[in-house]
Amino acid sequence: MTSKSSQKPKGLMAIRKRSRVPGVMITQYVEKLPVGTSTPDITRKPIAVTIQEGKKAVFKAIVIGEPVPNVRWGRNKGKVDDPEIYQTSFDENAQEHILEIVSVKQDQADTYKCFVTNEYGQAVCTAALNVIGDGFKKKGQTATEQSPLDFRSMLKKTVVVKRKKQLPLRKEGEIDPKLWELLVSAPRKDYEKICFEYGVTDFRWMLKRLNQMKKERKDEQAKVVENLENVKQIEVKHDGRAEFSLDMTLSDPNSAVNLYKDGIIVPLDDENSRHSLKQTGTKYVFSIKDPQPEDAGFYQVDVEEANVLTTDFQVTAVDFIAKIKDVKAFESEDAVFKCVLSKPFNRITWAKQDVSLEHGDKYEITVSEDKLIHTMRVKDCKMADNGAYYAIAGITSSSASLTVEDDPNGRSGRKGIQTGDDDDLTKLALKQQAKLQKEKEDSEAARRAQTTTDGGNGRDGSGGRIGDGIGDGSGDENGKNINLLKSEDDENKKDDADDKTKKRLTTGSLVPDTVTDRGVQFVSGLSDTVANTGERAEMSCKLSSDTSEGRWYKNGKLLTDEDGVTIIKDGAVHRLIIDCCKKEDAAVYRFEAEGRKSEATLNIQDPPKIDTEALGKFTKPVIIKAGENAEWKLPFSGGAPMNIQWFKDDDELLPALNVKIQTSDTESHLRLTKCQRKDSGEVKIKIKNEFGTTEAISKLIVLDKPTPPQGPVEILESAITSIEFKWKPPKDSGGCPITNYVIERQQLGRNKWSNLSDIPGSNPIYKDSDVEPGRRYCYRIRARNTEGISAYLQTEDIAAGVLRYPGPPTTPKVVSAFKDSINLAWSPPCDTGGSKIVGYNLEKNKKGTNYWSLVNQGGPITDTKYAVNDVFEGAAYAFRVSAINLSGAGNPSIPCEPVIARDPMKPPGKVMDLKLTSSDYTTFSLAWTKPKEIKGEEDEAQGYYVEIRPIENLEWARCNAIPITLTSFTVLGLKTMATYWVRVIATNYGGDGEPQGFDNYIIAMPPPVKPKFKDRNMKTFVVEKSGNTVRLNINFEASPLPDIYWLKDGIPVPKHVTITNSDKGSQLLIPTSERSDSGIYTITVKNMVGQESFNVEIRVTDDPKPPGPVELDHNITGTVTLSWTPSPDEKRDDRLHYMVSKRDSFKRTWRTVADNLFNHKFTVVNILPGREYNFRVFAKNDMGLSPPSKSPMFETKKEKEKFTVNMPETKSLDFQSPPTFTVPLKRRTSPQGYECYMSCAVKGDPTPRVTWYHDNVSLNTNTNYLITNVFGVCSMLILRVGPKDNGEYKVVIQNKLGTAESSMTLNVRE
Repeated sequence: MTSKSSQKPKGLMAIRKRSRVPGVMITQYVEKLPVGTSTPDITRKPIAVTIQEGKKAVFKAIVIGEPVPNVRWGRNKGKVDDPEIYQTSFDENAQEHILEIVSVKQDQADTYKCFVTNEYGQAVCTAALNVIGDGFKKKGQTATEQSPLDFRSMLKKTVVVKRKKQLPLRKEGEIDPKLWELLVSAPRKDYEKICFEYGVTDFRWMLKRLNQMKKERKDEQAKVVENLENVKQIEVKHDGRAEFSLDMTLSDPNSAVNLYKDGIIVPLDDENSRHSLKQTGTKYVFSIKDPQPEDAGFYQVDVEEANVLTTDFQVTAVDFIAKIKDVKAFESEDAVFKCVLSKPFNRITWAKQDVSLEHGDKYEITVSEDKLIHTMRVKDCKMADNGAYYAIAGITSSSASLTVEDDPNGRSGRKGIQTGDDDDLTKLALKQQAKLQKEKEDSEAARRAQTTTDGGNGRDGSGGRIGDGIGDGSGDENGKNINLLKSEDDENKKDDADDKTKKRLTTGSLVPDTVTDRGVQFVSGLSDTVANTGERAEMSCKLSSDTSEGRWYKNGKLLTDEDGVTIIKDGAVHRLIIDCCKKEDAAVYRFEAEGRKSEATLNIQDPPKIDTEALGKFTKPVIIKAGENAEWKLPFSGGAPMNIQWFKDDDELLPALNVKIQTSDTESHLRLTKCQRKDSGEVKIKIKNEFGTTEAISKLIVLDKPTPPQGPVEILESAITSIEFKWKPPKDSGGCPITNYVIERQQLGRNKWSNLSDIPGSNPIYKDSDVEPGRRYCYRIRARNTEGISAYLQTEDIAAGVLRYPGPPTTPKVVSAFKDSINLAWSPPCDTGGSKIVGYNLEKNKKGTNYWSLVNQGGPITDTKYAVNDVFEGAAYAFRVSAINLSGAGNPSIPCEPVIARDPMKPPGKVMDLKLTSSDYTTFSLAWTKPKEIKGEEDEAQGYYVEIRPIENLEWARCNAIPITLTSFTVLGLKTMATYWVRVIATNYGGDGEPQGFDNYIIAMPPPVKPKFKDRNMKTFVVEKSGNTVRLNINFEASPLPDIYWLKDGIPVPKHVTITNSDKGSQLLIPTSERSDSGIYTITVKNMVGQESFNVEIRVTDDPKPPGPVELDHNITGTVTLSWTPSPDEKRDDRLHYMVSKRDSFKRTWRTVADNLFNHKFTVVNILPGREYNFRVFAKNDMGLSPPSKSPMFETKKEKEKFTVNMPETKSLDFQSPPTFTVPLKRRTSPQGYECYMSCAVKGDPTPRVTWYHDNVSLNTNTNYLITNVFGVCSMLILRVGPKDNGEYKVVIQNKLGTAESSMTLNVRE
C-alpha cells in the first residue's frame, strides 16, 4: 500500500470518465493510453457497513489496471494511518484489498474512500460506516476529551444497561417458568433430562400446553427468522469451553442478535474474549471461554425481540477422585472407561473430540447407585474408534486414549482391557461415600446444635437450671426443667403438647458465661415408614451416647415386648421391629431418651393379594371344545375399595351376551359362553386399590376342526404312470395335532369323486400311482384332527402320461485334465420335465471330427460329475451332457471348450514389452509381447487377463472374464480423468502367471492438448433484439478436460445467464435478454497445458423509436436545412444514427440523400425551383430502421420573367485560389468493433486533389476504407474499428497553386 496523493500529478491532463461499476469515478492522466496499458478500475467496490460498537468492521475491494495499481484508504473526517486501529492487507487467493477496523467506536462513523492509482490514472469509490451503540459503551468522546464544565454533555453519557423482560417468579405449587422456557427451545429428546434437573418426573401432562407455547414461539420467530433448526443446549467441551449453538437463517441479515444472562445483555466480542459469537454460514456458536462458577445462569438468545434459544448453565463443584485411564483393546472387543467423582452426580458428559456420545448400540453409559462411579463401554471396537475420549463433569474434565489393535489370534467378543482395577475404584467410591455421609452427619449435628442454642436461654420459675428454650412447659419435683430436642426429621411434626409450648418467664437474673451440659442428642431421628399388611416393619434412630436407654411409645402409650413388638438396642442404635404388620399397627411412634424425643408415623397399606394356591389353579390353561363355556374364579384379599378388570388379549372385557362377570369383596368370576376357535388367547385379571395393583394371567384354548390345508399345491412329478404332489399344513390346526389327511380324486370329464387313502398328518405329500396315460386328474385334500375334518383344498387339473423331456444341463466344466483321463462336472437342468432326473448321458467329440460318441456305455450317470478315461494323450476333446427323466433323454447341453488330454501345465511367465498404445476419457488400449517359455518352469501362455484397479481401491477388477488369445486389449467404461493401476496376467491350463504392470498409474484422458478454438468463423459481434434468447456456442479442443470461465466486461456473468459445458464446447444462454446484458463476453478455456480466451461482443437492443418532428429552414437558394428532435433511444444506444431520404414531384421515388448522421441537422442541396419536395428522417441502429418522421412539403416557386438578353461587358476574371480547409479534421475516440466516420471540408480552384494518410501511409487505394468527396466535403468511413486503426490520420490537398494538410488522432477504446 502507498500513500500517494489523490490529486493528479502536475503537468498531466485530467480526463474524467465513469466506470462500468456504478459509484466508481475514473480520472485518466494522459490523452492516449499506450498499447497494453489501462487506467485503474474497481470491479467490486466496498459495501456500506452498519455494525455494533466494539465489533470489527471490514471493507473489501477488488481492483484492476495495467500496470498493477496501488491501493490506499482514506476517510472524510480524519486519517486512517494508525496501524493499531486500521489494518490493511491483501488476500492473494481472493485478490481482495482489505481494510479492517479492529474495534469500532462511535467517532469512527464516517464515509471511507478507496483510492486506486497507477501512472495513467486513478479510480475512487466510497462506502459508509454506521455505528450502533450496544448499551454498554459510551457514545461520543471520552470523558478525558470533554471540557470539565460541559455538564450537559457529561449527563448524556450515563451508561444504560440493557435488560430483557424478566420471567415471572415461581409460585407455590406451580412449574418454574424457567422450565417452560427451556422446554420450548429444547428438542423433544432432551425433555426428560431437563425435567429431571427441575425435579419433574412425569412431564406428559405438560405436552399440550408445551405444544401451544411452541406454536406461539414459532409465530413470533417467523417475523425475524426464516429457518431455525439444530438447537443444542449448553455443554462443556473438552477444550474448556462451554458452547451452545443453533442453525438460523435471518430474514434481515442486519437484525441484531443479542445474548442475555439472567435477563442482562452480554457483550459479544471476538473469539479471543470470554463470551464470543462465531458465525459460519447459517450456524451460530456461542461460547464461554474458561467457564467459572460465576458464569452459571439462565442464558437466552434473541433476534431483535424474538427469543430463539434458552439454556440453563449449572456449574456444580465436583472433581475427579479417579480419572479415566488409557485403554488398549483388540478389534471386536469391548473397551471400558471408568472414573470416580468427589460427590454424587446424575450424569456426566462423555465425548470423543467435539462429538458428545449418547447411550445406544455403540456406547453403553452407566452410573452406580451412589452416582459416584461413572462408566462408558465402547462396544465391538473398530480401528475407527482409536483416539482420545473425554469425561466431563461440571467444568472439569478427564481424558484418556483408546488404542485398538488387530487380534493376532482372530478372536473376538472379549471384554475390554481396563488399565485401572475395578475393585480399587469401588473401594475408592465407598471411601468417598463414607466421607460424604460423615460430613453430612456432622453438618446436621452442628445445625441441630445451633438450632438448640439459638432457641433462647430461659429459666423457669421453680428451678435454677438454664433451659434450651425448647421445653414442654412443666418442671419436675426438684424444680428442674425437662427439655426436648427434636431431630431434623421431626421439625414439622409437633404433637398437641408442642403446639401449646410457650417460653417460660425467668424470676432471676441470668448468670453470664454459664456452661450448660446439653446431655444426650439424636444423631439421626425416626423417619416415616410405610409397610404392607403381613410384612415386616422396622423403625430406628441413633443417639449420641452408647449407654443411654430409651422408651418407645405408640400414640403416647408405652410399648413393651409383650405388645407384639421387638425392641432392640445395639449400642447407640435403637430399633423397633413389627414382624407381621396389621392395620391396627398404623400409629405415631415416639422414642424418648433422657428428655429427648423423636417421633414418626407408621402407615400400613393393604394392597391386593392373591393366594398362591388359587393363583396356581388360575394360571392353568382352560381347554374346551368349540361351543362350550369357559369359566374362571379367583379369590383375593386387600383393602377396599377394589377395582376389578378382566382382559382378553389386552382388550378389556365388559358384560355382554357372551361375557358374564360377577365380583364380590373377596372373589371375581368370569364366564365366557359359546366360545369359538377365534376366542382362544390370553385372559388376564387386574385387581387394583389405592395401595397397589396385582395381575394374574391364564390362557383359553378352544379346540375345533382344522382349517383347510394351504396351497398352492406343488407338483413334484407328472409321469406316465404316476402323479406326485405336496402341500402345506393348515394355518390353524384347531388346537390339536393333525392326525391324517384325506385324499380324493376326480378324473376330468366325470362327476364322481373317489376316496384314495388317508395319509399320516406328519408328511403332507402324496404319490398317485394308479393313473392312466394321457388323462387329467383333480385332487381334493382335507385335514383331520380329533375334533373333526376340515374343508378341502382342491388342486388344478394335473396331466398324467405326457412325455416331457428335461431341459439341457449346464455346460460341462473341466475340473482337471491328465494324459489318460479328463474329469468333468456339471449342474442339473432348471427344467426337469415334470418328473425326477434319473441320470445323465455324457458325449465326447474328438477335435477334427463331426461324430459324438456316448461315454457312459454302461448306463446313465447318476452323479453330476464323471471321469472320462477313454482318451488319447495330446488329443483335444469337447464334451456335452443331456439329462434323463421318466420320459427319456432331453436335449444336450452346449459343448464345453476343447480340452487337451495331457498332464497339468506350469503357469506361464510375465508378459513382455507392456505398453499403452492409445487412450481417451473412457478407454485405453494396451499391447504386449507373449512371455517366453522356459521348460520345466514356465509353460506356454494360452490366454491373457487384463486387470485394473482404481488408485483409491485395494482390489483388482478383471476386465475380461474369458482369457483372450490376442496380445492387445482395449479397456472400456473408465471414469473420466480417473487414475488406474493396470496389469496383464498370462494364463494356461496350469494356472495364472505373475502379473506384469506399469511402474506408474494411468490417467483416463487423451494425450495433453493445449486449448484451442476449432471454429474459424466464430462471430465476434452478435446483435439480438431485447426479449429474445441469446445463445453462443463455442467449440474447442483441449486435453485434459479444461476449466471454463465466462466473464462479462471482466467480471463473472450474472446469475440469470446459463452456462452449459461439455468436453468439446461450451454454451452461453440468456433466456430473456435485456439491454443491460450488452457487453463483451470472454470465455477462457484453461487446463494444465495452457489456456486460450475469446471475446464476443453481444449487443442487446430493440427496434429504434422514430425521431421527433422535422423542421425545414430555407436560407440559401438551391438548399434546404432539415432539423429534428432526437429519438428517445439515442441515450440508451450509442450506435444510433439517422438517415435522410427525399422525394420530389418530378420523379416520385424516395432516394437516400444522407446516412450515418450522428447529429440532428442536415442540409439538402440541388433543390430545384418549381418542384415539391418531401423529406423523411429515420432513426437507425443495429436492428434496422425506425418508422419515419415526415417533414412538411417544401416548394419553391419558379417566377416567369420576360426574357431579355443583356450582353455584359466582357471582363477578364481570375477565380483561381490555392487549396484551403474550411472545416479541418477533429480528434475522435471510437469503441472497438464499431464504425468510425471522419470528415472535413476543402476549397480551391482548380479543384484540389485529396489524399488520405494513416501514419504517413496512403489510404486512397486501400479498399478497407470508404473515401468520398462530394462538393468539397471529404469523408472516410472505417466499417469496423480495430486496434490496428489506432494512430494519426492526415488529409493532404493540393493543386497547382499550393498544398494544405489537416491531421487528427484516433483512439480505439476497448
